[in-house]
Amino acid sequence: MAAARADTPRTGRNFEALLIVLAIAMAIGAYALVGLAVDDALPPDMLAYGAGLGGLALVLHLAVRRFAPYADPTLLPLAMLLNGLGLVMIHRIDLAKGDAFGQSQAFRQLLWTTLGIIAATTIIVRLRDHRVLSRYTYIAMAVGLVLLLLPLMPVIGKNLNGARIWVGLGPLSFQPGEIAKISLTIFFAGYLVTARDSLSLAGRKVLWMQLPRAKDLGPLIAAWGVTLAVLVFESDLGTSLLFFGVFVGLLYVATERVSWVILGLMLFVAGALTAVRIIPHVQSRVNYWLHPFRPDIIDSAAQIVQGLYGMANGGLTGTGLGKGFLTGRYMYYAQSDMIFASFGEELGLAGLFAILLIYAVIVERGIRTSIAARDGFGKLLATGLSFSLALQVFVVVGGITRVIPLTGLTLPFMAAGGSSLLANWMIIAILLRISDSARRPAHEDDGPLFDLPFDDLPEELKHDAEFQDDRRRLAGTGSDQEEAVVR
Repeated sequence: MAAARADTPRTGRNFEALLIVLAIAMAIGAYALVGLAVDDALPPDMLAYGAGLGGLALVLHLAVRRFAPYADPTLLPLAMLLNGLGLVMIHRIDLAKGDAFGQSQAFRQLLWTTLGIIAATTIIVRLRDHRVLSRYTYIAMAVGLVLLLLPLMPVIGKNLNGARIWVGLGPLSFQPGEIAKISLTIFFAGYLVTARDSLSLAGRKVLWMQLPRAKDLGPLIAAWGVTLAVLVFESDLGTSLLFFGVFVGLLYVATERVSWVILGLMLFVAGALTAVRIIPHVQSRVNYWLHPFRPDIIDSAAQIVQGLYGMANGGLTGTGLGKGFLTGRYMYYAQSDMIFASFGEELGLAGLFAILLIYAVIVERGIRTSIAARDGFGKLLATGLSFSLALQVFVVVGGITRVIPLTGLTLPFMAAGGSSLLANWMIIAILLRISDSARRPAHEDDGPLFDLPFDDLPEELKHDAEFQDDRRRLAGTGSDQEEAVVR
């Protein structure tokens, strides 16, 4: 036991604090560069901006330090860096438009950043064991479906730019699909962790591919049907691609069968081709994607064309923050849908690669968390949340660079959009909670819920027979501990 204690991993909280300081310093530096480029002087509120952003990061860091000390030390600083840089670019576009701070997009984004970090802190403090979420598998499914259907309601649903993905009450608007992706990922993980054995059973072999049994196709067909319904009734190609991609990805991780991926891709392509033929909005998006410079289309495809010209104007190293020609003046939705192109003009190809590398590291740490998780539900949940971030970045960046048709999704943490920012901070919090459970030594005196006194456990776990059985087995030593793998 002495050797085991000597190998106890470090918590990494001091390293996390150092990275947060660097992230805030980079955000303040970017804010200063914008002020120097636009007004030829340092912004008078530069230190206030840094203090506000640093204060929010400190609150979440202290919560992680106290309630999830073994969580991954890189997730929070990287997310804070993206959030800070996004705020800077939105502020820079506000200056170009002449918007006052109180009525600006940057002010609203800062408010949503505060709400997002409050939500993340609440998850870290209140969610003591991520496995509790598996008890609400079908409730999460119901919540996710209700959220997807809200934009179709006659009073609160809003149709913007041909897609019906918003709900609004007075001046407030919200995109419920962003929260739905978390609920449905919880459902996918909870369902697949119990059904993966039956889904993994071999079916008929056709050529080199082992096809699943016909009766096991139900979940895939149901997910495809919901995705197609979103595509048809809400004209939202991006959300449908995101949900179906996450489900098919989790299905492959759970079963390790390539046939599920091939069948899923075939179903999605069939649904997308059908939608192109029968939905005018989807058809126009595809035309803008294929022929943006055609004389009869170029005016309607101006958003894509402006983004391409902006990134071309940036070149390799960019024009410099605050010095872009198209950004903030002519580019439509430069602070939301096209913020990646805005960064491309002012930071250049090198800056875009750096941003994509940050996203890649976040996804990699999420996948690493899923590999280290001690229970099947945690593995699938961390994988699904990481996939959702990766797919959302791909859909947004792919649309701007003409790899796929442009959609209405927002770039995580950076683009103006409160619902997206709130949902992505919640995803980071759940990943932090799972990584804490995965990295925490099971034999520590101040270890996870298995080691807490019975009276200190959450009420729902006091009556969970499976949890108590795992807890009793983990109370052993040596080989007993090694065999006590949380299901």
